[in-house]
Amino acid sequence: MNEPIFQLKKEKENGKEGVFILEPLEAGYGQTLGNALRRVLLTSLPGAAVTFVKIAGVRHQFTTLSGLKEDIVELILNIKKLKIELKVEGPVKITLEATGPGEIKADKIKAPAGVQVVNKDLILGNLADKKSKISCEMTVERGLGYSPFEERKSETLGVIPVDATFSPIVRVNYNIETTRVGRIANYDRLVLEIVTDGTITPGDALRQSARILVSYFNQIIEPKLAPKEKERKLTLSADVLKLTIEELSLPTRITNALENSGYKTVADLVQGKRAEIAKIKNLGEKSVKIIDVALAEKGVEIPSK
Repeated sequence: MNEPIFQLKKEKENGKEGVFILEPLEAGYGQTLGNALRRVLLTSLPGAAVTFVKIAGVRHQFTTLSGLKEDIVELILNIKKLKIELKVEGPVKITLEATGPGEIKADKIKAPAGVQVVNKDLILGNLADKKSKISCEMTVERGLGYSPFEERKSETLGVIPVDATFSPIVRVNYNIETTRVGRIANYDRLVLEIVTDGTITPGDALRQSARILVSYFNQIIEPKLAPKEKERKLTLSADVLKLTIEELSLPTRITNALENSGYKTVADLVQGKRAEIAKIKNLGEKSVKIIDVALAEKGVEIPSK
Protein backbone atom coordinates (compact mmCIF):
# COMPACT_ATOMS: atom_id res chain seq x y z
CA MET A 1 0.00 0.00 0.00
CA ASN A 2 1.23 3.50 -0.83
CA GLU A 3 1.97 6.06 1.86
CA PRO A 4 -1.25 7.94 2.71
CA ILE A 5 -1.22 11.43 1.22
CA PHE A 6 -4.37 13.35 1.98
CA GLN A 7 -5.31 16.86 2.96
CA LEU A 8 -6.91 18.16 6.13
CA LYS A 9 -9.17 21.07 5.22
CA LYS A 10 -10.86 23.33 7.73
CA GLU A 11 -14.29 24.10 6.31
CA LYS A 12 -15.52 25.89 9.44
CA GLU A 13 -14.20 26.66 12.91
CA ASN A 14 -15.14 29.03 15.69
CA GLY A 15 -14.59 28.78 19.42
CA LYS A 16 -16.84 25.75 19.84
CA GLU A 17 -17.81 24.29 16.46
CA GLY A 18 -15.61 22.97 13.70
CA VAL A 19 -16.03 21.05 10.45
CA PHE A 20 -12.98 19.34 8.98
CA ILE A 21 -12.54 17.42 5.75
CA LEU A 22 -9.98 14.69 5.17
CA GLU A 23 -9.54 13.70 1.51
CA PRO A 24 -8.71 11.75 -0.57
CA LEU A 25 -8.59 8.59 1.50
CA GLU A 26 -8.24 5.04 0.26
CA ALA A 27 -11.59 3.26 0.07
CA GLY A 28 -12.67 2.16 3.55
CA TYR A 29 -10.31 4.46 5.42
CA GLY A 30 -12.98 7.11 5.87
CA GLN A 31 -14.81 4.71 8.19
CA THR A 32 -11.56 3.59 9.86
CA LEU A 33 -10.35 7.09 10.68
CA GLY A 34 -13.78 8.54 11.39
CA ASN A 35 -14.73 5.89 13.94
CA ALA A 36 -11.32 5.91 15.65
CA LEU A 37 -11.14 9.70 15.94
CA ARG A 38 -14.72 9.94 17.18
CA ARG A 39 -14.15 7.39 19.95
CA VAL A 40 -10.95 9.07 21.15
CA LEU A 41 -12.53 12.53 21.03
CA LEU A 42 -15.47 11.42 23.15
CA THR A 43 -13.58 9.36 25.73
CA SER A 44 -9.91 10.28 26.00
CA LEU A 45 -9.49 14.05 26.06
CA PRO A 46 -8.85 15.51 29.52
CA GLY A 47 -10.91 18.35 30.94
CA ALA A 48 -11.81 20.08 34.20
CA ALA A 49 -14.94 20.06 36.33
CA VAL A 50 -16.23 20.88 39.81
CA THR A 51 -15.91 17.82 42.09
CA PHE A 52 -16.80 19.23 45.54
CA VAL A 53 -19.06 22.07 46.71
CA LYS A 54 -19.16 23.75 50.11
CA ILE A 55 -21.92 26.31 50.78
CA ALA A 56 -21.93 28.41 53.94
CA GLY A 57 -24.87 27.45 56.15
CA VAL A 58 -25.58 24.21 54.26
CA ARG A 59 -24.75 20.80 55.75
CA HIS A 60 -26.03 18.60 52.89
CA GLN A 61 -27.63 18.92 49.47
CA PHE A 62 -31.15 17.93 50.55
CA THR A 63 -31.98 21.25 52.13
CA THR A 64 -32.61 24.90 51.31
CA LEU A 65 -30.78 28.17 51.86
CA SER A 66 -32.62 31.18 53.19
CA GLY A 67 -33.20 33.73 50.43
CA LEU A 68 -32.23 31.36 47.60
CA LYS A 69 -35.21 30.62 45.36
CA GLU A 70 -33.77 27.30 44.21
CA ASP A 71 -33.14 24.37 46.54
CA ILE A 72 -29.56 23.13 46.99
CA VAL A 73 -30.01 20.18 44.64
CA GLU A 74 -31.03 22.54 41.82
CA LEU A 75 -28.15 24.88 42.63
CA ILE A 76 -25.66 22.01 42.41
CA LEU A 77 -27.16 20.84 39.12
CA ASN A 78 -26.49 24.34 37.76
CA ILE A 79 -22.96 24.34 39.16
CA LYS A 80 -22.30 21.09 37.28
CA LYS A 81 -22.94 23.03 34.05
CA LEU A 82 -19.88 25.22 34.62
CA LYS A 83 -17.29 24.95 31.85
CA ILE A 84 -13.84 25.52 33.29
CA GLU A 85 -10.44 25.75 31.67
CA LEU A 86 -7.72 24.58 34.05
CA LYS A 87 -4.13 25.33 33.02
CA VAL A 88 -2.49 24.50 36.36
CA GLU A 89 -2.11 21.36 38.43
CA GLY A 90 -5.25 20.65 40.42
CA PRO A 91 -7.17 20.46 42.55
CA VAL A 92 -7.82 24.20 42.94
CA LYS A 93 -10.43 26.20 44.80
CA ILE A 94 -12.78 28.75 43.25
CA THR A 95 -15.22 30.88 45.23
CA LEU A 96 -18.59 32.50 44.70
CA GLU A 97 -19.87 35.43 46.77
CA ALA A 98 -23.15 37.11 45.88
CA THR A 99 -25.87 39.23 47.52
CA GLY A 100 -29.44 39.80 46.40
CA PRO A 101 -31.72 40.55 44.94
CA GLY A 102 -31.24 39.12 41.46
CA GLU A 103 -29.56 36.40 39.48
CA ILE A 104 -26.40 34.62 40.56
CA LYS A 105 -24.27 34.45 37.45
CA ALA A 106 -21.05 32.53 36.92
CA ASP A 107 -19.20 35.79 36.25
CA LYS A 108 -19.25 36.37 40.04
CA ILE A 109 -16.94 33.40 40.54
CA LYS A 110 -13.41 34.30 41.63
CA ALA A 111 -10.67 31.96 40.43
CA PRO A 112 -6.87 31.93 40.83
CA ALA A 113 -4.44 32.39 37.94
CA GLY A 114 -4.59 29.52 35.46
CA VAL A 115 -8.29 28.88 36.02
CA GLN A 116 -10.98 30.39 33.80
CA VAL A 117 -14.74 29.98 33.79
CA VAL A 118 -15.75 29.94 30.12
CA ASN A 119 -19.55 30.22 30.36
CA LYS A 120 -19.70 33.35 32.55
CA ASP A 121 -23.33 34.03 31.56
CA LEU A 122 -24.54 30.80 33.18
CA ILE A 123 -27.25 31.50 35.78
CA LEU A 124 -26.63 29.42 38.89
CA GLY A 125 -29.59 30.63 40.95
CA ASN A 126 -31.63 33.60 42.15
CA LEU A 127 -31.56 35.54 45.42
CA ALA A 128 -34.86 36.92 46.67
CA ASP A 129 -33.99 40.20 48.44
CA LYS A 130 -31.22 42.46 49.77
CA LYS A 131 -30.85 40.33 52.90
CA SER A 132 -30.17 37.23 50.83
CA LYS A 133 -26.60 36.14 50.22
CA ILE A 134 -24.59 33.09 49.26
CA SER A 135 -21.00 32.08 49.92
CA CYS A 136 -19.75 29.03 48.10
CA GLU A 137 -16.40 27.29 47.67
CA MET A 138 -15.88 24.80 44.86
CA THR A 139 -13.06 22.36 44.13
CA VAL A 140 -11.99 21.99 40.49
CA GLU A 141 -10.03 18.97 39.27
CA ARG A 142 -8.85 17.52 35.97
CA GLY A 143 -9.98 14.13 34.73
CA LEU A 144 -11.29 12.00 31.90
CA GLY A 145 -14.85 11.13 30.91
CA TYR A 146 -17.56 11.01 33.55
CA SER A 147 -17.00 10.52 37.28
CA PRO A 148 -19.99 9.86 39.62
CA PHE A 149 -19.94 11.42 43.07
CA GLU A 150 -19.75 7.95 44.66
CA GLU A 151 -16.09 7.79 43.60
CA ARG A 152 -15.30 10.65 45.98
CA LYS A 153 -15.93 10.74 49.69
CA SER A 154 -15.82 13.68 52.02
CA GLU A 155 -15.19 13.36 55.73
CA THR A 156 -15.82 17.07 56.30
CA LEU A 157 -19.36 18.06 57.20
CA GLY A 158 -20.85 20.37 54.56
CA VAL A 159 -18.44 19.43 51.76
CA ILE A 160 -20.66 17.87 49.10
CA PRO A 161 -19.18 15.61 46.37
CA VAL A 162 -20.83 16.08 42.95
CA ASP A 163 -20.93 14.22 39.65
CA ALA A 164 -18.27 15.50 37.25
CA THR A 165 -18.24 15.48 33.46
CA PHE A 166 -14.63 16.15 32.52
CA SER A 167 -14.82 15.65 28.76
CA PRO A 168 -14.58 18.95 26.84
CA ILE A 169 -16.35 17.40 23.84
CA VAL A 170 -20.08 17.96 23.44
CA ARG A 171 -20.70 16.16 20.15
CA VAL A 172 -18.81 14.45 17.31
CA ASN A 173 -20.36 13.41 14.01
CA TYR A 174 -18.75 12.15 10.84
CA ASN A 175 -19.95 11.47 7.33
CA ILE A 176 -18.25 9.58 4.52
CA GLU A 177 -18.66 10.71 0.94
CA THR A 178 -17.20 9.52 -2.34
CA THR A 179 -14.62 11.66 -4.07
CA ARG A 180 -12.64 11.47 -7.32
CA VAL A 181 -8.89 11.51 -7.97
CA GLY A 182 -8.31 11.71 -11.71
CA ARG A 183 -10.36 8.96 -13.29
CA ILE A 184 -10.66 6.94 -10.10
CA ALA A 185 -13.91 7.74 -8.28
CA ASN A 186 -13.86 5.32 -5.33
CA TYR A 187 -11.87 7.40 -2.83
CA ASP A 188 -13.35 8.41 0.53
CA ARG A 189 -14.00 11.95 1.72
CA LEU A 190 -14.34 12.14 5.51
CA VAL A 191 -16.35 15.08 6.88
CA LEU A 192 -15.82 15.44 10.64
CA GLU A 193 -17.97 17.75 12.79
CA ILE A 194 -16.68 18.53 16.30
CA VAL A 195 -18.50 20.57 18.95
CA THR A 196 -16.66 21.43 22.20
CA ASP A 197 -17.71 23.18 25.40
CA GLY A 198 -15.46 26.15 24.64
CA THR A 199 -12.54 25.13 26.89
CA ILE A 200 -10.69 23.78 23.83
CA THR A 201 -10.97 24.60 20.14
CA PRO A 202 -12.23 21.89 17.77
CA GLY A 203 -8.93 21.99 15.86
CA ASP A 204 -6.87 21.41 19.01
CA ALA A 205 -9.22 18.61 20.04
CA LEU A 206 -8.74 16.90 16.66
CA ARG A 207 -4.96 17.15 16.87
CA GLN A 208 -4.90 15.83 20.45
CA SER A 209 -7.00 12.82 19.50
CA ALA A 210 -4.71 12.07 16.55
CA ARG A 211 -1.64 12.21 18.84
CA ILE A 212 -3.28 9.74 21.22
CA LEU A 213 -3.93 7.29 18.39
CA VAL A 214 -0.36 7.68 17.13
CA SER A 215 1.01 6.91 20.60
CA TYR A 216 -0.97 3.66 20.69
CA PHE A 217 0.14 2.61 17.21
CA ASN A 218 3.77 3.42 18.04
CA GLN A 219 3.55 1.02 20.96
CA ILE A 220 2.77 -1.73 18.44
CA ILE A 221 5.67 -0.76 16.16
CA GLU A 222 8.26 0.03 18.84
CA PRO A 223 7.04 -1.40 22.15
CA LYS A 224 8.24 0.33 25.30
CA LEU A 225 8.48 -1.70 28.47
CA ALA A 226 6.92 -0.33 31.62
CA PRO A 227 9.54 0.57 34.25
CA LYS A 228 9.85 -2.09 36.90
CA GLU A 229 8.93 -1.04 40.37
CA LYS A 230 11.54 -1.66 43.00
CA GLU A 231 10.34 -4.43 45.22
CA ARG A 232 10.15 -3.55 48.86
CA LYS A 233 11.63 -6.16 51.11
CA LEU A 234 9.69 -6.07 54.32
CA THR A 235 10.60 -8.10 57.34
CA LEU A 236 7.43 -9.85 58.39
CA SER A 237 8.38 -11.58 61.59
CA ALA A 238 5.94 -13.92 63.26
CA ASP A 239 5.95 -11.78 66.40
CA VAL A 240 4.89 -8.64 64.47
CA LEU A 241 2.13 -10.46 62.62
CA LYS A 242 0.72 -11.74 65.90
CA LEU A 243 0.35 -8.23 67.35
CA THR A 244 -3.26 -7.29 68.08
CA ILE A 245 -4.89 -4.14 66.72
CA GLU A 246 -4.94 -2.70 70.25
CA GLU A 247 -1.17 -3.09 70.47
CA LEU A 248 -0.70 -0.66 67.55
CA SER A 249 -1.77 2.25 69.78
CA LEU A 250 -4.35 3.48 67.27
CA PRO A 251 -7.14 5.90 68.19
CA THR A 252 -10.03 4.12 69.90
CA ARG A 253 -12.42 4.92 67.04
CA ILE A 254 -10.15 3.23 64.48
CA THR A 255 -9.41 0.26 66.75
CA ASN A 256 -13.13 -0.40 67.35
CA ALA A 257 -14.01 -0.04 63.66
CA LEU A 258 -11.29 -2.51 62.62
CA GLU A 259 -12.17 -5.08 65.27
CA ASN A 260 -15.89 -4.86 64.47
CA SER A 261 -15.03 -5.62 60.83
CA GLY A 262 -12.97 -8.70 61.70
CA TYR A 263 -9.47 -7.23 61.70
CA LYS A 264 -8.00 -8.51 64.96
CA THR A 265 -4.24 -8.68 64.29
CA VAL A 266 -1.51 -7.12 62.13
CA ALA A 267 -1.65 -10.27 59.98
CA ASP A 268 -5.30 -9.52 59.19
CA LEU A 269 -4.37 -6.00 57.99
CA VAL A 270 -1.47 -7.23 55.84
CA GLN A 271 -3.76 -9.80 54.19
CA GLY A 272 -6.44 -7.17 53.59
CA LYS A 273 -6.78 -4.59 50.84
CA ARG A 274 -6.38 -0.87 51.25
CA ALA A 275 -9.60 0.00 49.38
CA GLU A 276 -11.66 -2.42 51.47
CA ILE A 277 -10.29 -1.08 54.77
CA ALA A 278 -11.05 2.50 53.70
CA LYS A 279 -14.70 1.52 53.14
CA ILE A 280 -15.17 0.27 56.70
CA LYS A 281 -17.83 2.23 58.60
CA ASN A 282 -16.36 5.20 60.50
CA LEU A 283 -13.08 4.93 58.57
CA GLY A 284 -11.78 6.49 55.36
CA GLU A 285 -8.54 7.44 53.60
CA LYS A 286 -7.40 9.65 56.49
CA SER A 287 -7.87 6.79 58.93
CA VAL A 288 -5.96 4.41 56.65
CA LYS A 289 -3.04 6.86 56.63
CA ILE A 290 -3.00 6.77 60.44
CA ILE A 291 -2.92 2.97 60.25
CA ASP A 292 -0.09 3.20 57.70
CA VAL A 293 2.04 5.18 60.13
CA ALA A 294 1.46 2.69 62.94
CA LEU A 295 2.29 -0.28 60.69
CA ALA A 296 5.37 1.42 59.25
CA GLU A 297 6.83 1.55 62.75
CA LYS A 298 6.56 -2.25 62.75
CA GLY A 299 8.06 -2.61 59.27
CA VAL A 300 4.89 -3.68 57.46
CA GLU A 301 2.32 -2.07 55.17
CA ILE A 302 -1.18 -2.61 53.78
CA PRO A 303 -1.19 -3.84 50.15
CA SER A 304 -2.43 -1.20 47.73
CA LYS A 305 -4.41 -3.70 45.69
